[in-house]
Amino acid sequence: MNPKRIGFLGFEGVTSSHLVGPADTFAAAALDGGYGNRIPCYQICTIGLTPEPFRAESGIIFKPEETLQTAPELDTVVVPGGEGLRRAAINEKISNWILARANRSRRIAAICTGIYGLAPTGLLDGREVTTHWRFASDVARRFPKLRVDHRRPLVKDGPFYTSSGLSAAIDLSLALIEEDYGRPVALAAAQELVTPLNRNGEKEFSRPLQFDSQPTDRFAELVAWIVRNLHEDLSVNALARRACMSPSHFNRAFKSVFGSPPAEFVENLRLNEAKRRLSVPKRTLDTIAASVGFANADAFRRAFERRLGAKPRSYASAFESHSAAILSK
Repeated sequence: MNPKRIGFLGFEGVTSSHLVGPADTFAAAALDGGYGNRIPCYQICTIGLTPEPFRAESGIIFKPEETLQTAPELDTVVVPGGEGLRRAAINEKISNWILARANRSRRIAAICTGIYGLAPTGLLDGREVTTHWRFASDVARRFPKLRVDHRRPLVKDGPFYTSSGLSAAIDLSLALIEEDYGRPVALAAAQELVTPLNRNGEKEFSRPLQFDSQPTDRFAELVAWIVRNLHEDLSVNALARRACMSPSHFNRAFKSVFGSPPAEFVENLRLNEAKRRLSVPKRTLDTIAASVGFANADAFRRAFERRLGAKPRSYASAFESHSAAILSK
């Protein structure tokens, strides 16, 4: 599975909690890979206007990982708020970059006053948005084509998401996680953060975003079942039946969520578990191959060498030698 890359824009005068809170929320989202393995759902990327560190309103200093010029492809762009966005030089650079990159990202989110960086692009014209109540009148005056309603904590309109403050920004992050991977993964992330999935009641929370997470809900449960049943028939047809979807729809939806086809995803899980079982002495290749769902030892060998570049027995011998060396110290 390829984690979805989330890009957070950083600049002088950013509100630090708008970076740290949502980023930590995305980092808490993971799938259960089985046997204690944790599969991260997101890769966080901080993007500065330049390579130099930038100072938040609070005085905290951040070192960006990328710049506006070097930023990689992003699934989601997040624009934090902060008084720096109301400086013309910073605002112009960020809004121009967003406009240039808009068609290359699946969605764009503005946190609180982050709307000052997104609104000048014109991408929000005619759309419903929210922002902090203290700035709502100013936003409406500066950008009269926006439909501003500060009473709503979260608003989704097309591929654009806005939130009214930090607590709403964390709720927004959880909502995006639910949109991508289903409610079970969002609940697990909320529990990791020791925060409720919503603060205003589930019905009120889900209404502004109006997303349908049923397929990804099924995928979240399906992955856990796959890990427990690697020896079973895990063909596309079999998995599609279990997810109550047609094979073609299942194949497309699965790849859009996990970044790889179901067969490749399953093979990776099988090989990871096979590596663990190779470390157990006196287990034959036939036994291991059958226990993780390969048709026979030859099919297992071919897949192992193709993916890992080594023969299973060579890997096992290397592991045993390494373990012996550690024990002898």
